[in-house]
Amino acid sequence: MKDKLDQYERDILAAYEQGELKSIVTTVSDLEKYRHVARETLLKNRRVNIRLSNADLMDIQERALEEGIPYQTLIASILHKYISGRLVESPSRLATRASGTIKKQRETDEPPA
Repeated sequence: MKDKLDQYERDILAAYEQGELKSIVTTVSDLEKYRHVARETLLKNRRVNIRLSNADLMDIQERALEEGIPYQTLIASILHKYISGRLVESPSRLATRASGTIKKQRETDEPPA
């Protein structure tokens, strides 16, 4: 899990583990409000249907396998990161079908001279 954290998140985790973070005393009504907001944030209560090309869907499914998550979860995560401005693209180890090839790229391959 620590591998997937960015530097800011690692700093927060380290501060928490060292006991440097203190809880702020709030009212019971504030705590209930925060619980409600957290529940609503995590609630998936809407269904969306989209059409994708077969090649794009297969690429998404392969990327999800790389990440170790279901492909629908990956799609939802990508959309959430995009709308929150946190989408950072990292290249896949696999060539995309949309590029016309499905051959797996080797990490040790050198570019042609």
